[in-house]
Amino acid sequence: MDRTLPAPNGWLILDKPRGLGSTQAVGAVKRNLRTGGYAKTKVGHGGTLDPLAEGVLPIALGEATKLAGRMLDASKTYEFTIQFGEETDTLDTEGEVIGRSDHRPPLAAVAAVLTHFTGDIEQVPPTYSALKIDGQRAYDRARAGEEVTMKSRAVTIHSLTIAGGGEREAPESTFATSAGRPDPYDPGMPLELADSVTLVANVSKGTYIRSLARDIAHALGTVGHVTYLRRVKAGPFHESTAISLDLLNEIGKGAALEDHLLPLEAGLDGIPAHDLDLESAQAVRQGRVLFGMPYPDGPIFVRHGGMPVALMEVSQGAAKVVRGFNFPDAAE
Repeated sequence: MDRTLPAPNGWLILDKPRGLGSTQAVGAVKRNLRTGGYAKTKVGHGGTLDPLAEGVLPIALGEATKLAGRMLDASKTYEFTIQFGEETDTLDTEGEVIGRSDHRPPLAAVAAVLTHFTGDIEQVPPTYSALKIDGQRAYDRARAGEEVTMKSRAVTIHSLTIAGGGEREAPESTFATSAGRPDPYDPGMPLELADSVTLVANVSKGTYIRSLARDIAHALGTVGHVTYLRRVKAGPFHESTAISLDLLNEIGKGAALEDHLLPLEAGLDGIPAHDLDLESAQAVRQGRVLFGMPYPDGPIFVRHGGMPVALMEVSQGAAKVVRGFNFPDAAE
C-alpha cells in the first residue's frame, strides 16, 4: 500500500518561466505534491509575477501560507530591459505600438536620469494591470475598448542602476552626453547611444516596472517598452535558492522535496527569534500575552524545541500573537 507523506510546511522558491502565470505556478506545485505522494497541502504565493515576467516566485506551503501576506509587502528586486523607440499600450512586447521615436539617448544620460527615479516617486500604473477600477480589472476594461484612467500612486525605488554598470559614473547633468568628457560638444568624441538598456531596480510593493520603464524613456526624450523582466529577489528570497519547473516536476516523480524546501522562518529573515520554555509556549498557543519580553517594539518569531510557535508583536515589553503556527509537537 502506498504511504502518504505528511503535508510539508515551508517555502519552495520557484524560478518561474516566462509564459506561466502565478496562479498556474501554484497549480503546478499542488499537482506535483499530489503526484509525489504528499497529503493535501495548502499552497499560496508571495507576490504575483506577470506571465511575461520570469524569476523568483516564493511559494508558501502549509503553515507558511500564514506569512504570504508579509511577503506581498516585502521589497523586490528586478532586472529589466527597456527597448527605446517604440511604446506599446501594454508597455511590454504583447501590446500594440502607440508611439514611436527616432531619438536614442546617450548611455551617460541614462545613467544620470536614474537618480531622478530613485527614492519616493509618483507613478501611474499601466492601463493593462490587475488593479481594479469600480470592481473590474483595469486590463479587462482596456481589452473591452474602454478608455481607462489610472490614478498615480506613491512608491519607493530603493535603488536603480545600470546592470553590470558599476564602473560607469553618472555625469553631473541629466542632459550630459557621455561620461568623463571635458567638452560634451567636441565633435571628435562620438556619442555612445543606446537602443536599449538593462537596469536593476530594488522597489517597494506596488511598483510597476513597466511604468518605471515608460517614465524613464519619456524623461530621456524618447519612448520605450519592456522586452525583458526578471525578478531576482523577493523579500529574503534570492534567485540562487530558486528551482526550475523541470526540477519541480521531478519532485512530482519522487525526488526529495526536503532538498529544496526552506523552513517557515526563512520568510522572517531579519526578525529576532526567541526560544520559549514549555509553559510560555503553551500560553502563546492559547493566544495569551507574554510580558517582560527583552526586545524593542516590533515583530519577533517565537519557537519551542526548534519548532515554530508564533509570530508576535512586541509593544513596551508585551508580546501579542499576530500569527500562530499549528505545529502540534511545538508545546509537547
